[in-house]
Amino acid sequence: MELSERDIRILVFERSWWRHAGAKEQAIRKTFGLSSARYYQLLGALIDSPAALAHDPMLIKRLQRVREARLAARSARLLSRDD
Repeated sequence: MELSERDIRILVFERSWWRHAGAKEQAIRKTFGLSSARYYQLLGALIDSPAALAHDPMLIKRLQRVREARLAARSARLLSRDD
């Protein structure tokens, strides 16, 4: 699988989105013309993509760690509610 131009632009954006003025959601809309929900769907697929990992391994590994931490936190919250 090869990365599309949009895929590469998303990876570049993720590496440097904090440089954009304003909220990330506004920068997503302005840069890609996408809703934030659609953007995160595309990013989620990229995080699991071997092509994206080969293209930018440090970024993809960092995004995987962030995603895993969020899932663990969500699971912990759900478990604490059951007590």
